[in-house]
This record gives sequence, structure tokens and C-alpha cells, in this order.
Amino acid sequence: MNDPMSDDAAMLIGGAAVFADERLAVVDPATEAIVAHVPDASPGDLDAAVAAARAAFPGWSATPIASRRAVLEAMADRMLADIHGLKRLLTREQGKPLAEAEGEIGAAAHWLKGTAALELPGGVIEDSADRLVETQAVPLGVVGAIAPWNFPMLLAMFKLGPALLAGNTVVLKPSPFTPLTLLRFGMLVADLLPPGVLNIVTGGDRLGPWLTAHPGVDKVSFTGSTETGRKVMRSAAATLKRITLELGGNDPAIVMPDVDVDAIVPQLFWAAFGNAGQVCIAIKRLYVHAAIYDRLRDALVAYAATVRIGDGATEGTQIGPVANADQRARLRDLIADCKAQGYRVIGDDPGEGPGFFVPVTIVDNPPDDSRIVQEEQFGPVLPLLRFDTSDEAVARANVGDYALGASIWSADDGQARTIAARLTSGTVWINEVQHLSPRIPFGGQRQSGIGLENGPEGLREYCGLRTIITRKHG
Repeated sequence: MNDPMSDDAAMLIGGAAVFADERLAVVDPATEAIVAHVPDASPGDLDAAVAAARAAFPGWSATPIASRRAVLEAMADRMLADIHGLKRLLTREQGKPLAEAEGEIGAAAHWLKGTAALELPGGVIEDSADRLVETQAVPLGVVGAIAPWNFPMLLAMFKLGPALLAGNTVVLKPSPFTPLTLLRFGMLVADLLPPGVLNIVTGGDRLGPWLTAHPGVDKVSFTGSTETGRKVMRSAAATLKRITLELGGNDPAIVMPDVDVDAIVPQLFWAAFGNAGQVCIAIKRLYVHAAIYDRLRDALVAYAATVRIGDGATEGTQIGPVANADQRARLRDLIADCKAQGYRVIGDDPGEGPGFFVPVTIVDNPPDDSRIVQEEQFGPVLPLLRFDTSDEAVARANVGDYALGASIWSADDGQARTIAARLTSGTVWINEVQHLSPRIPFGGQRQSGIGLENGPEGLREYCGLRTIITRKHG
């Protein structure tokens, strides 16, 4: 197996290791040092990957589903067997602490196994004296899967598992910021799959548009920003590709006055700041009832002071750097805007490096029309917002273009469920947040996405439906 932490890192195309004439540098977010180089695919490299996937499709789609299930489970086992190597690589390229990296690899393996247990859609609609009407799930063909940099392994498995289970073949593109772990994964599992069923191509910003527009790709599954999602949608339109888009979120949390403040502060903190806040379903707007606002704010600030920020590869680190220089610059700009507008900003000043570090920052009750409330920060900067009534909180939480996730925190489950029913959101959690499962459908409303991932509904996104109607002989 080639070593992704060296200049020998290779793409996986048609079951073989493939290099490219050009290379991309991969940077350690904690040190800003170049840790590896990976291939920067050319149009010819992408053509070869798509051709390999198309050639492998007839055989893989005809493979019994029991065999496809077994392959997914074997892939998960290979991942778990190399969890220590994978987690170190993930920390080095993405920045998250080793414990979080190990958790992500474990979750990715769990997702493959959980997806393998799902049933394909289809069945008998009518079986009468006159006719038999059946529906059958059929694979779409070649899936172009584009994974993001915040959870590169886990979110790749959100796509890879159902695509392969349904009988499709895949061309997977990692983020240029975090290609190393997926390249290692590809080499770990290459011998479990017929050549061409899984292809992994790496490249910079030019590769994504080539993949989404490629006439040999039948479906695109993309996780990333809403702005890029719009571009994916336009690109896919030329050949009417099926699309699944899991996009941005500006998730509100509503905290009612009957909560146990001391008990929930750690949960709220990690729901907002875990993975340095780089979670699509992180709490990004925290609405707190006026009766407990000051107490909860002060408890959150005190808890933040106990959390260790540093290099994710160092034992004891709890929050690492953000994943890349662009994200650090954007967060610094948001913090600077809050200060320029005169909002109370609680947190250390962002340093100059080395490393893409952004301190945990709390913005104390900025106005609803502020940038920090209106925009998705995607980092360790959180606005706290005071409210007086549940009607007010719901109205304010429902404002905006995003509607991915939301959470409600209350000792009264009935009240919380009533509020949940009024929120515009793809998922609403009560007294927890970010619980996902391969069995539970997940997706956004408004500009937070199109389609669903996970569960039977997510599996259907990778299937066509064939209806067979048989007129019975009288």
C-alpha cells in the first residue's frame, strides 16, 4: 500500500494506484507545514476514473445484494483494523484532536455496517385477479461523490455506503484540504471490490466542476456550502443528473427557563464548539430565555476557560485549529466586524499563528440583523441571543435561508414538542443535538439542501424505480 504521508500518494482508478503530472500540497492546520503532496488530477485522469466506473457497473449492479452487503461490512472491518493509522492521518490533515479523529473513523465504519443492513425499496403494489404490479429498485449508474473537509471520512461514507449497496459504481472526490485519509482508505479496501467499482480522484478547485459536469456521471452527491451547491446544481442540469445536496446550516438552539443550567452547559458548549465549530449541524445561534440568560452566559464562559486548545496531535487537546487558512480568515473577519459594531465579544484575540487557530469566542446578545447572526460562521464563534417568550424565540429562529437542524432544551417535553412542531428545520432535537444514525433520514429544507441522506429514504436517493405491470390471463 502506498503511503499517503509521502510523495508516493496515489489516486485509485480502475483498482490501480495512479499518479498525476501535477501535485497538490496538503498542509497541517496546526503548524501550517506541508505534510504531503497528492495528485492534482487532469481531465484525462477523471475521464479514466469515470470510464473505469462505467465499465465496472454491469458486473457490480448484477452482483447479488447479499454480496454487496458483505463487501460493505468487510470495508468497515478494514477501516477499524487500521483505525490508529487513519486517525493520526486525519488529525494531521484536518486538525481535530486524536480522540475526535478516532471517533470519526469508528463512526464511518459504523455507517458502512448500518447502511449494509438497509433494505432496497420496492415491492408489490397490486396483486389482483386482473394484474400484478411490482416496483423494483435499480441502480442509477456512476455516482460522483464529493466529500467535505470537516468530516472527510464520515461524510464520504454517507455517500459511498448507499451508492454501493444500491449497485452503483463511484468516483469519489475528497476535499483538496483533506485527501490523505480517504486515499489511505481506498488502498486499504481496493482488493475487496472489483476494479473500477470505487475510484478516488484528488485535485484542486477545478476538479469538482469537471466531475459534476461529466457526461459519464449519472448522479452527484455533494456536501458543502450552499454557494457551491448552487454551482453543482447548475452544472448537473445540462445532463439532468440526479443530485443530493447537503448544504449549509445556521442552526438555532432554544433554551427554556426551566432547564438545569449547570447540567446542560457542557452539552451546549460541545454542540457549538466541537470540531472547532466546523459542523453543519452545530449550534450556531443560541437563544436563551431572559430569566436565565446571564447565568447561562457566565457558566458557558467559565466552562470555555477550562477547555484546552492546541495541536490535535498533542495528548489532552480538546479543540484543534480550524481546517484551513481561508476559514480562519473568514472567522477573523466576523470577529472583527462584531468588535467594530460595538458588540460585546468574549474571548481572546485571534493570534497570528503558526497554525489556523481561532479562540472560542462568545458574542453577547448581538442584534438579529448582525452578520454573526445572519451568516453561518462554521467555526468557534457563537452568538448568544436573549428572548422573553417562546413565540418570540420561534419567530426569530425561523428567520433566514437555512433550515438544516435545530434544538430545544426544556424540562417540559410536552412544551418542547409543541415548539419543535413550529420550527422550520429538517431535524429538530429535544434535549440533545447532533444525534444521527444510518437508520435515520437526514436533510435540510430551504437552502440547506435537496434530498436526504441515511435511512431508507437516503438509500432511495441512489436508486431508480422500475415498475413492472403484468396483465393476467383470464
